[in-house]
Amino acid sequence: MKIAIINEVSARDKNPMIVEALENRGFDLFNVGMKAGDNNPSELTYIHTSLMAAILINLGAVDFVVGGCGTGQGFLIASMQYPCVYTGLIVDPLDAWLYSQINGGNCISLPLNKGFGWAANLNLKIIFDKLFQDEFGAGYPEARKASQKQSRERLQAISNYTHRSMEEILQETDEEILKAIFSYPDFKELVQGEVKDKRLQNFIIGNYL
Repeated sequence: MKIAIINEVSARDKNPMIVEALENRGFDLFNVGMKAGDNNPSELTYIHTSLMAAILINLGAVDFVVGGCGTGQGFLIASMQYPCVYTGLIVDPLDAWLYSQINGGNCISLPLNKGFGWAANLNLKIIFDKLFQDEFGAGYPEARKASQKQSRERLQAISNYTHRSMEEILQETDEEILKAIFSYPDFKELVQGEVKDKRLQNFIIGNYL
């Protein structure tokens, strides 16, 4: 599984903890947002990082995004404005497991300042233990498995007809936002790399890179 880690400015000091909690699990990790001690002049807010998540998911550059912000709410709300992004707010390990089983989404938002106290790094590790413990979308409880699968499929259909395409969205996005996100070398490199949607990739490269 390819996983992008995208931190915004208020939580960039938590980036090393997230990376450490995800390491040694057999995933391909791409740390493409703000990092502790980052000297990039562009500061990323959840407005930026949510768009970055949407671009990577819609490109098929990654399978999953780990994001968040101070409370987790801003990134959650912002990322859900885009097509094909299904984000869960994950506060504790039970949230993580239920999200993976019932919602089977492709993006999570972590509260990285609010309540981020003693043993928070351990909580992160256990969150990822539970998040990736079982097959996504397996269902819980068992009797609700078929209904939950149907709901996920219906949500995908709703997302398709209620959102504009990523190309249209990017064309209407503030140039300063686009300049900020594409100034991050790791993000830019991932966008230019191996992706599933070559058409969207060519559009981005031709217009913004």
